[in-house]
Amino acid sequence: MNRSITTSNTRTRNPLWRPAIGLSLFGLLGTGLVYALAATGVAGTLFPAQADGNLVRDADGAVRASLLVAQPFSGDGYFQTRPSAASYDPMAAAGSNLARSNPELIKRVAEATTAVAARENLDAAKVPGELVTQSGSGMDPELSPAAVQVQIARVAQARGWPVERVQALVDAQLQGRQWGVFGQPRVNIIALNRALDTATHAP
Repeated sequence: MNRSITTSNTRTRNPLWRPAIGLSLFGLLGTGLVYALAATGVAGTLFPAQADGNLVRDADGAVRASLLVAQPFSGDGYFQTRPSAASYDPMAAAGSNLARSNPELIKRVAEATTAVAARENLDAAKVPGELVTQSGSGMDPELSPAAVQVQIARVAQARGWPVERVQALVDAQLQGRQWGVFGQPRVNIIALNRALDTATHAP
């Protein structure tokens, strides 16, 4: 009888909710606050550009774009990126979700192919698929070297430059496979068009 009373008193003095609350607070503060602040601080110190969203800024600090998000460009003096199912809106990033057999998709690709062929003065059969199809995210800012190459003559003519000058800027922006193994060679169109404008205003 006395042993039973002692055990009951011990449980009353040491309720199980205390360690539960302590563990919850540790998890909330330790992993939810301290770790997050430490990781953010380390990332901002070691990779400041990436941590800031790879933003492109003017000389006065105004944000013009992000190297991670596609945006439309108007005028023949710029390289064009892939079409976007989200109208280049980062808050609505998505693909079209249309099957390859969908008549609407087939019609849209055919119309886009005709338009790109006329714009680049190409045979429709030579239009790279990237220039008439949308990426899964609708925000892909990169193109293959082939999709960039077919646009060089137009950009050079619009800017009144030798083709070799535009080609040199394209070559400077060419990125190889990730770590030499993953993915394919690519060109970031945001960075390339930025380089075009910088070269235009350079003394």
